[in-house]
Amino acid sequence: MLSVSGLRASYGPVQVLFDVDFQVAKGSVTTLIGANGAGKTTIMKSLAGLVAPTDGEIRFEGRDITQVPSHDRVNSGLCLIPEGRLVFPGMSVEQNLRLGAIAPAARAGHNQMLAEVFDRFPRLRERRSQLAGLMSGGEQQMLALGRGLMARPHLILMDEPTLGLAPVMVKQVFETIVELRDAGFTILLAEQNAKVALELADRAYLLENGRVALSGPGAELLASPDVRRAYLGM
Repeated sequence: MLSVSGLRASYGPVQVLFDVDFQVAKGSVTTLIGANGAGKTTIMKSLAGLVAPTDGEIRFEGRDITQVPSHDRVNSGLCLIPEGRLVFPGMSVEQNLRLGAIAPAARAGHNQMLAEVFDRFPRLRERRSQLAGLMSGGEQQMLALGRGLMARPHLILMDEPTLGLAPVMVKQVFETIVELRDAGFTILLAEQNAKVALELADRAYLLENGRVALSGPGAELLASPDVRRAYLGM
């Protein structure tokens, strides 16, 4: 579904990504792991069209989208759930969700999709009229996930979805990711909780200093002595 080759990206004179290559298969969970500053978020922003690559190619469902604007990527079925959730705090839960269907391809049938999101996240239905800024961090993450689903994505980009959450909410987020995969969604996950991320990943890529240092099935990286020592504290 997604193929990235030779991806480079910079912030001004500082190069952050160096010839990054990876693929995401349809119906899979693919995980990017690595320390802070390894380049995970920059990859996500490059895929979403928020950071312009300086070199390389991004192909989504066979189409070269390297220079395609971000709104066109969303309309084509690629959706970013950003780090930090970034819900609109002064708007209600339902208003936040409906904004997720703003792309033309998602507008038709958005009421049906809203009902499906409420079925998947009953807490959001209970709080549909509440201001998003008054929700807990875990509830806001559920809202961010629901807003992403409203776009009817073919590929969901999740950037650090468990950041700052209590352990019980971390568990719920990972359970939701598994449920979404089982429902047929394709997910690219950038996550610092490497152990759990590798346990559920079909394929994983370890990033170090803007480069892919290691790749393979999630279980294979989880069993790697180097990964266990450097990233899992084992």
